[in-house]
Amino acid sequence: MKRYSIFIICALLIAFASCIKEDKLLTIDEHARDALYKIMNENYLWYDLMPKVKKEYYADPYELLEAMRYRELDRWSFIMDYDEFIQQNNAIFVGHGIRLGLAEDNTVRIAQIYDKSQLYEYGVRRGWIIKRLNTFELAPIFINNDVAFYNILMGPSEAGVTNQFLFETPEGKDSVIIATKSIFTANTVIHCDTLHLKTGITGHLVFEQFVSPSNAELETAFAFFRRNNINNIIVDLRYNGGGSISVLQNLAAHIAGPSKFGQPFLTLTYNDLQKTSNEIIKFGSVNSSVNVDKIIVITTRGTASASEDFINGLKPFIDITTVGDVTNGKPVGMEVFRYEKEYVFAPITFTLVNTDNEGDFYGGFSPAKYAPDDITRDWNDRNEACLNEAIYILENGSVSPTRSEYNSGKPIIFYDEFKKPGGAYLIDK
Repeated sequence: MKRYSIFIICALLIAFASCIKEDKLLTIDEHARDALYKIMNENYLWYDLMPKVKKEYYADPYELLEAMRYRELDRWSFIMDYDEFIQQNNAIFVGHGIRLGLAEDNTVRIAQIYDKSQLYEYGVRRGWIIKRLNTFELAPIFINNDVAFYNILMGPSEAGVTNQFLFETPEGKDSVIIATKSIFTANTVIHCDTLHLKTGITGHLVFEQFVSPSNAELETAFAFFRRNNINNIIVDLRYNGGGSISVLQNLAAHIAGPSKFGQPFLTLTYNDLQKTSNEIIKFGSVNSSVNVDKIIVITTRGTASASEDFINGLKPFIDITTVGDVTNGKPVGMEVFRYEKEYVFAPITFTLVNTDNEGDFYGGFSPAKYAPDDITRDWNDRNEACLNEAIYILENGSVSPTRSEYNSGKPIIFYDEFKKPGGAYLIDK
């Protein structure tokens, strides 16, 4: 018996030593994969519906996430490099700072440009036509949706990379500009002005993403709106894919006003294993807020998550109308889990509903009136299709009688940027 016991103990020690040795041989990617596996089984919203997998079959967390994702609903869970996520959450941009689109006349145009872009300094604005990039005609590349070749032409997202652009200016003149990519903090308030309408002074805000630096930019914008005594506001979220819930709380507070500070805004509900994490998200408390009668929100299929929660969350409190296109349809959010300084895991972990218990908008929010994303015009051009419709609704109390043909195809937009951390997320909850 004694000899048998010694044999068992020795066998266990050998097995334990083997496990230690095997564990030490795991790569960083494999350790991260194992960490993600645990998170998915405990925190993922659809943990009981995801495919059953053996984690050892996958080399890294990227492969594992794709294997475990609940594909019927989940289009959004993501993994990012840790440093890349930190940069993005702080609006650190590397590139020319432009977003290009294919207009209905098959010209490639600037759809958006950041203020600190070198091209912006040279006078380039939304609506400008780009004929060629480094001697290559751009229109065929966009018509064929050839993202791979476009990325080769544009080059890596590295400071110092230089490209030559042939623009056609709004005056119809050709202009060759050589620009160099750089690192800068991108503005998330893309445009801010007031419109003097027959119904009063209306604020006009073009807002691109909910990230940490946005709070200061929004404070400046709403201080301007407050000084100008606006009574309505147009919030353009057409390119806003979401972001931090804490920034969302503050934007909602800027519009809802002091009477709502600290009051319930949205409810977050986790899976049944994490019920103690359920939480009521409240309106933030901000220095500058306005008192508006009506909000018009401009949307596209790129309007997602925190942007949709802005619409849904304010519906019970303020008259809100959307124009443009159907939104993305993301009524869920994610916690951000940091794995050392290697990865950021952002699986879907909660649902969001407003104070009327409305949510589950997987089909997106349909606009009161369809209007195309008119990239032929700058943000302040009142003839821009979406802005023009928003103004009509404010001045007439209804949508315009003109018929707009709905375009069921997705607009072709290429980016000079790496992936943004979209969604509605909580960091270090």
